[in-house]
Amino acid sequence: MPKLTIITIVYNNVRDIERTINSVINQTYKKIEYIIIDGKSTDGTLDIVEKYSNQISKIVSEPDKGIYDAMNKGLALATGDYVLFMNSGDEIFDEHTVQEVFDSSPGADIYYGETEMYNDNWESLGRRRHEAPEQFDWTSFKYGMNISHQAIYIRKSILTPYDLKYKYSSDIDWIIKAAKKSSNIVNVHRYVAKYLVGGMSKKKHRESLKERFQIFTKYYGLIPNIFNHVIIAGNLLFYFLKHKRTND
Repeated sequence: MPKLTIITIVYNNVRDIERTINSVINQTYKKIEYIIIDGKSTDGTLDIVEKYSNQISKIVSEPDKGIYDAMNKGLALATGDYVLFMNSGDEIFDEHTVQEVFDSSPGADIYYGETEMYNDNWESLGRRRHEAPEQFDWTSFKYGMNISHQAIYIRKSILTPYDLKYKYSSDIDWIIKAAKKSSNIVNVHRYVAKYLVGGMSKKKHRESLKERFQIFTKYYGLIPNIFNHVIIAGNLLFYFLKHKRTND
């Protein structure tokens, strides 16, 4: 039974933090280290966190330099064999998820699955537009980020800290780096996470897209990246037209 470190980053999210905590502490898989990194919340978030202090391995509450700085603090404290980020507002899909992930194929470097999207009223929006690929490697993001960081379990020994020069899309760079080091990546063929739409990458959408283009260019090359973005634009247009016809 590998030890899994689950890290939750939160700042002033008293409304949603309890859902996230419960999705972690109610897992049937018990070899879990749970770390919460709070950015010195002032809205009562920390009071909610402290209610569960006997079920949380480590709680840190202090100012940070942004979400990826906070995530790096969690990584520095992690002692598990694998790491999963489940940030405030998101949930592990159900109470059996972690057990079924590790039962799927023992010893993988990376496990990944599908994500269900939820709106601000916690109403399901269905699967992400970018469906998780049947097979995944470091080149799989060339047509878009098709695995969310809430849906990927990574062996800690192949992880590096988040690159803080990226403020909105460093998770893409982080996953690609890990995938390049991995020799065994397993699709668990199930939903593994529930994602609350509207994070920083959505609020700063244009800035996020610029960073993504820079990251993809770094790994895939400028000309291939431009070509891939033409395909992304075509797929996006097809997606919206398809859903427009469905709604009409």
